[in-house]
Amino acid sequence: MVGPALAPSPAGGVALENANPLIYRRQGERPVTAREEDDELPDAIDDREIFDLIRSINDPEHPLTLEELNVVEQVRVKVNDAESTVSVEFTPTIPHCSMATLIGLSIKVKLIRSLPERFKVDVHITPGTHASEHAVNKQLADKERVAAALENAHLLEVVNQCLSGRP
Repeated sequence: MVGPALAPSPAGGVALENANPLIYRRQGERPVTAREEDDELPDAIDDREIFDLIRSINDPEHPLTLEELNVVEQVRVKVNDAESTVSVEFTPTIPHCSMATLIGLSIKVKLIRSLPERFKVDVHITPGTHASEHAVNKQLADKERVAAALENAHLLEVVNQCLSGRP
């Protein structure tokens, strides 16, 4: 389900696919409002709450977060609390990124683990930003393939490392 993390370099060592990625400024933390702190009021899940869940996921190749690499952005998160749907578009840093499926899987797992079961989670690549966009999206949308991937102990360990936060 996931391609190799590293490509052989001409010197016989290992080279990163995107050895020098652009790094973006992180958004500040969202201030908590009095309404959000009031346990008596219903608290709908919104785009920013979902973004806050996924922004700190680690990139599998770099010691950076998906937010710092601009792989995830709040404007690409759509939530409909009333219909229990969450849609996240993510943008790989390069068009041939072999980590795209792993990144999408990490986002999907984080949301499945964090949200109430009523939510349907759709994670997909921003249209036009990856050479294998259709294939990756198909894998991420297939419940059986996602479940099978998470039964692979090594792959689950890599996903958990991505979700663990900064070392």
